[in-house]
Amino acid sequence: MADRSEPFPVQAPRLQSLGLSTERPLVVVDVDEVLGLFMKGFGAFLAEQGLDLRVERYALFESIFRGAATEPLSRAEGQALYDAFFRTACGRIEPVPGAVEAIGRLSRHAGVVILSNAPAQAEATRRDWLRRHGLDHPLVLNRGLKGPITAGLVSQTRRRSAFIDDILSNLDSVADHAPQTTTFQHVADERLRRLAPTSDRHRRIDDWAELAEAVEAAVRTSRA
Repeated sequence: MADRSEPFPVQAPRLQSLGLSTERPLVVVDVDEVLGLFMKGFGAFLAEQGLDLRVERYALFESIFRGAATEPLSRAEGQALYDAFFRTACGRIEPVPGAVEAIGRLSRHAGVVILSNAPAQAEATRRDWLRRHGLDHPLVLNRGLKGPITAGLVSQTRRRSAFIDDILSNLDSVADHAPQTTTFQHVADERLRRLAPTSDRHRRIDDWAELAEAVEAAVRTSRA
């Protein structure tokens, strides 16, 4: 819900440069609403400024209100608040329940790349947040849809790969650009679960224990 589509994706780094082996399966995983409770944290940030995040539609910049107002803030105001959150407060979000344990389980058998569309100014804060919560895996920042960069990453491994995200457009992009990759949708915020668009192209699993088991099964065998 928080990702912004931009036209120029970032080039995929080499797995070896990230400290990962090309001989292991690869799991590519998003942060916001997958590993971290973005909506809860962003809502708390807004409340500190007398603003209200009303999760009534799947559109972040149409969900920010001032006091009892019936009209949301403008998109420009919402964008400025989003940027300020990532500049000053994104390190305060909470991990999604079960995510840390699940990624630890997956990392015993696969390489893990954390792929985030956070703004560039949040890279150090986001990296520190991951480390503090036991998610010290390579972090790659992206712009726009995640299919091209994911395709570049998974093409380097001889084993199977999986991709986990909450946003349908990213999942569709990966399915289009890297069809050999099994895609999973995970939406952490309970308010968003009923609003998030889904597709039969991607398995939707909102419980991390179940998701880890499904991802593990998807990447277990060698690629033909």
